[in-house]
Amino acid sequence: MPLRIFEPPVRRWFTAVFDAPTPAQTAGWPAIASGDSTLILAPTGSGKTLAAFLWCLNRLMFQPVPARLERCRVLYVSPLKALAVDVERNLRAPLVGISNAAAALGVEVNVPVIGMRTGDTPAADRARFQRTPSDILITTPESLYLLLTSNARSVLASVETVIIDEIHALVPTKRGAHLMLSLERLQALRRGPLQRIGLSATQRPLDEVARFLGGVEKPASRRAGRPASKAPVRTGHAHKDIHDEFAATSTTPARFRPVTIVDAGVRRPIKLHVEVPVEDLSRIGQVTDVASGPASATQRASIWTAIHPRLVELIRAHKSTLVFVNSRRLAERLAAAINELAGETIARSHHGSLAREQRVEIEDRLKAGLLPALIATSSLELGIDMGAIDLVIQIEAPSSVSSGLQRIGRAGHRIDAVSEGVIIPKFRGDLLACAAVAKLMHEGKVEASRYPRNPLDVLAQQIVAMVAVEDMRDQDLFDIVRRAAPFESISRSVFDGVLDMLSGRYPSDEFAELRPRVTWNRATGALSTRSGAKRLAIANAGTIPDRGLYGVFLAGSGRGSVRVGELDEEMVFETKVGETFVLGASSWRVEEITHDRVLVTPAPGQPGKMPFWKGDRAGRPLELGIAIGALTHSIASWPDATAVAHLTRDHDLTPIAAENLVRYVRDQAAAGAVPD
Repeated sequence: MPLRIFEPPVRRWFTAVFDAPTPAQTAGWPAIASGDSTLILAPTGSGKTLAAFLWCLNRLMFQPVPARLERCRVLYVSPLKALAVDVERNLRAPLVGISNAAAALGVEVNVPVIGMRTGDTPAADRARFQRTPSDILITTPESLYLLLTSNARSVLASVETVIIDEIHALVPTKRGAHLMLSLERLQALRRGPLQRIGLSATQRPLDEVARFLGGVEKPASRRAGRPASKAPVRTGHAHKDIHDEFAATSTTPARFRPVTIVDAGVRRPIKLHVEVPVEDLSRIGQVTDVASGPASATQRASIWTAIHPRLVELIRAHKSTLVFVNSRRLAERLAAAINELAGETIARSHHGSLAREQRVEIEDRLKAGLLPALIATSSLELGIDMGAIDLVIQIEAPSSVSSGLQRIGRAGHRIDAVSEGVIIPKFRGDLLACAAVAKLMHEGKVEASRYPRNPLDVLAQQIVAMVAVEDMRDQDLFDIVRRAAPFESISRSVFDGVLDMLSGRYPSDEFAELRPRVTWNRATGALSTRSGAKRLAIANAGTIPDRGLYGVFLAGSGRGSVRVGELDEEMVFETKVGETFVLGASSWRVEEITHDRVLVTPAPGQPGKMPFWKGDRAGRPLELGIAIGALTHSIASWPDATAVAHLTRDHDLTPIAAENLVRYVRDQAAAGAVPD
């Protein structure tokens, strides 16, 4: 019985609240309790977060309280600020429940203090954490980097366990490489090993993710690097060639830290319907009314006139509905159109350009049953607790199989529930992608993740930050860097090249105006910071690019005014004072536009233009593209009746949708060739 490892109050609370541990908890608790770094793969709603936290709470509540500046022992890192807030809120129930169970048993407990550190944390709370650290700190990758580059870094030396949630969102990105370097900086502060726990519902291959999570125990022995006269070997696979561009030649392989892999990834049953809201998708875009005057516009058939009534019908047929779209602009447009057609507010938009207070208010209204639907982007794709969701609707094909599973998995957010979803394509090519991704979702064929190798821009930023807080020797710095999995293969010559750049040794006079950020004594290996370098490292934290977004604030409250959200700079340039626009399904009137913000006042009931954001869509993974091409050629080779039967049985298409897709592929073949 896995619960035997816990203290009696913890067992009593758990058995009173849950019927039994989930497979992820049963397999994960022994490894976590033994101190092993652990990677847990389990479906959405399977209790992964509680699997990671419960042993930590058991340890914190029933062990003696350490010295004041050594209290911070658990660090939770979330890729989303909203998810961090959600976890902090959800930890309150077990803390109260275990405390009450302990009181009933006459057992004394120490209730852990939970702290938050994100971009929304007030300055007073940040200063308080440095004076009186919390037992559990919930943060984001960027805020962890800032903590390690500040005077508060010393209070992190007592951290024993790091929990990284939704790790699949970090593995293939430079943001993940940045976080792994931050964890190695944290490891360097500690005397003993750091336990790392990674959580995700969609990650593959597990051994790659485990290496990323655990890091390197003993770096490989390296030659100096490739000889300058010898061209690097090209494999013909562009992504691998780029990743290996700055790698050194290995004489002995690196030994990665051990990570226990808990594969509880049993596929949850999903019920999908891929439906088209019109009889014939080929008619979309055709001219329906020819202009008769110089000021008249030609009318064309639109898919939205059919989608909007269908969405209202589905929303009203269910108690709570999530509608996922692939861009923020579409979320705003869809929410406004649905509410106008319904004659009341039955849906609100939810995306990353809304202020945190607005997002929380919208989420709480949905959970309380006061709002029937949310129109969301990837802001709700990850593991934020949205309560009981009856139905998930996806407009357009999801950008990946992983994204589709995360989104549809929000419905029936329990391990024993069936996730029900409806996918509605916008055009015939989109229908083809929907059919391909639906089958892959049933098969659980999540795209493979590969962490980036040797991103030198991330390395340069972290070197400036590390040297800004303490003087170091170049070899010590090199050893810390190579313990992070993304930099395990970096050669010493490339590392020295980055130090040359940061210390002002430029290849030509054209770079002479660039200020050096560190001082490097090549004879002794000593590294020290330069004036202003720490301020620069803090002001440019992380790898999330500056997208030129303007903050939107309520007018009349000064610099500390209430934040409403953010707008794309191009939209701001096209907006004038006095105009109204829609954000979060609410209308706002522009009162003033400054160099970095838009000041607004509410304009309830006033029509406003829809906002837009550039570069708002995710790319398509290679594996999904290959699957779409294979399905296209399969449909082309089947007789019509066979193709329709196959698509309705294995790809969840309705008969009308299947007939539309077969006609589309036949039209492609008639045009000359079926694309790959």
